[in-house]
Amino acid sequence: MTYTILDCYTDEPAGLGVPPYLGTYPRYLYGALGDAYYLTIDDVRLWKRYASKKPDKGREVKTNTKVYNLTRNYADVGKILQKTKTLIVIVGVQTPGKYLSAVPGTLPEIYDLIKDLPCRKVMTGPVAIGGTRLEGGKGVEKADMSLFDEVDFNYLGINEYAKINEYAVKGASILDQIPYPVVLEIETGKGCDIGHCSFCTEPLKNRVLYRDKKPVFEEIAALRKKGALYFRLGKQTCFYSYLHGNVAEIESLLKGVAALKPKMLHIDNVNPVKVVGSRGIEITKLVVQYCTPGNIAAFGVESFDEEVVKANTLNTYPDVAYKAVQIINQYGKERGWNGMPKFLPGINLIFGLMKESKKTFEENMRWLTRFLEEDLWLRRINIRQVVPFEGTRLYEEAGTKYVKKNKRHYWSWRKKIREAIDYPMLKKVVPTGTILREVRTEIYDGKTTFARQMGSYPLIVGIKGRLPLDTFYNLRVTDHMLRSITGEVAQKETA
Repeated sequence: MTYTILDCYTDEPAGLGVPPYLGTYPRYLYGALGDAYYLTIDDVRLWKRYASKKPDKGREVKTNTKVYNLTRNYADVGKILQKTKTLIVIVGVQTPGKYLSAVPGTLPEIYDLIKDLPCRKVMTGPVAIGGTRLEGGKGVEKADMSLFDEVDFNYLGINEYAKINEYAVKGASILDQIPYPVVLEIETGKGCDIGHCSFCTEPLKNRVLYRDKKPVFEEIAALRKKGALYFRLGKQTCFYSYLHGNVAEIESLLKGVAALKPKMLHIDNVNPVKVVGSRGIEITKLVVQYCTPGNIAAFGVESFDEEVVKANTLNTYPDVAYKAVQIINQYGKERGWNGMPKFLPGINLIFGLMKESKKTFEENMRWLTRFLEEDLWLRRINIRQVVPFEGTRLYEEAGTKYVKKNKRHYWSWRKKIREAIDYPMLKKVVPTGTILREVRTEIYDGKTTFARQMGSYPLIVGIKGRLPLDTFYNLRVTDHMLRSITGEVAQKETA
């Protein structure tokens, strides 16, 4: 039987699989199957819409990011799908964002691309629990799921650690089919040990479990043998909660991964309440010691309005978030070898939660302004409109009620945060003249090249002129935009 894995990309509260990130789902499936073709939705779009003719990126006025992430199989998609007996489709955007060089698939698009294929079709990924939505502030996507013979979040046991630990090592061979550099999401745990946020889909998928260190080391070692350089311990809801916040175990995990000599080692989600206190301080020091610069603790603050915090049983009250920002600044503000501070907090804000009002925006601005005035750095502020996914308390009790109620304010609120907070904050984090090292060029927009470092929430740098793509440079910061910066070449790096 011939299997083909079709990766339409995933973005969920506890995991990212949108290029240049390669998520866990395709790797585990590849390991489970032993042998399979790996295709991205970009490959299939190219086949269906452009007869598999690869664009000349150097000639494109604006890079077509819908057919950007092509596997080594792109020219043979038609032949591969013709002999495929089972097509496994990975789908699920549950924390929608903006992506520089990738466009995740929507259900209507996927349906149109594969509806005529005569093979057996299986859908898996986050979409199987809760659904998917590429844009915030809307309900989940609707599609005719009868196209699929099976819809299973745990297809072939890809959600069970007894199997994952084996699959993850075997799945490293999927990299043989991927010609571009990727950041590997490495799973350390499932579920949330707080787990009450009204909008979050993670408690729907998993109870709290932690992965042993040894399989993590084995997986990363296997990926390193395949040439992987960039890793994020990101497939979890709170890195500081690993093995219930056991400091010795967290040090052992970080030390063991660092010993495998990745070029980039970052973490992702952190519940601010876990940072406050002696244990959180010790873990912060360890992250700074063992991880590489540019690292970010993504704080799921969601709102600084205490009424919203209570109504949605969010994880953190504003004063706790403030203390957590102070702690990470105290130990992580120092600039590292790549030009970025070693470890900074990032703030996630969600609009459309229950009890939201104009006061919510005022409270958000009050606390964000305090960070700015007290020279407490935030690497980034993610702002999005909530998507109420089926099965969550928000879906049951309010749906899109508050999204619709405050829709007319959302863009002005967001714009004010960008102008009053993001812009001056960027000037602090990366002042003019800062040298950012190993920045990879990704796309063109007219006569401008856009580039990023490989990392967790890396800064987008706009460079005048059209530099060769997929090339690493040292860049000097020349100016600041609302959420990005401009730069010029300081010295070319080896690719």
